[in-house]
Amino acid sequence: MLLKIGELASRSGVSIATLKFYLREGLIAPARKSGRTMSWYEPSLVARIRTIKELQRRQFLPLDVIRETLARNADAPDDLAAADAIAKVLARHGGKRSRGRDEVLERGATEAELTWMERAGLAVPGPDGCYRGDDLALLSTLGAARRAGLAADMLPFQILGDYLTALNQLVAVELRMFRAGVIGRAKAGEVPRLTSAATKLSERLVMLLRRKLLLPTLQRMIEEEAREPSPSPARSRRGVRRAHQPRRRRTA
Repeated sequence: MLLKIGELASRSGVSIATLKFYLREGLIAPARKSGRTMSWYEPSLVARIRTIKELQRRQFLPLDVIRETLARNADAPDDLAAADAIAKVLARHGGKRSRGRDEVLERGATEAELTWMERAGLAVPGPDGCYRGDDLALLSTLGAARRAGLAADMLPFQILGDYLTALNQLVAVELRMFRAGVIGRAKAGEVPRLTSAATKLSERLVMLLRRKLLLPTLQRMIEEEAREPSPSPARSRRGVRRAHQPRRRRTA
């Protein structure tokens, strides 16, 4: 029996707005239409939507890769096996703790920060209104920063947008290399094990490389700033005199 979009949203655990977004992105499609605004959907889409949401929430596959992978479901079982293995590794790292919105706010986050992070897909509460896994870990880190004295004017939460831009490029490179190098050469049945190992190692590798780069990068930034030409004293004095000279009145 086909479902209306409201029923599909209820069974899938996502909002109607999210389903409309998936429709626009070509991730799902209606089974038939009975009018300009009435569409009907296969119940089997429930499992597909949950898979899309999980992959999107964990943010190891961008939407275009999710769409391509699901479109090639029958022809590319290794991609789905890799995605499932990654999801399991991330779930283990996330832990089993959960916190509600009020508790998160009490620990240092603000309403504006929670709203921004939810819109960015970084911290999205579950159907019960609680945060879990990496979403909760991000919020806990933010709260710890605030309690340590790193106020919003020192470390604004919007800086995560810059992190996302840089990390999206890193993750895209990592996944392209993995799909071409590992999935393309792995023997049958080895993909889940190799994916699990690669996911753990890549997290450790990124952490170590970042640690190695911190001091050299800071030193380079300081040296570059020191090499920047400063205004000459004469030019500075002229600028000061001009700034203090009264403006002459125009005569008719």
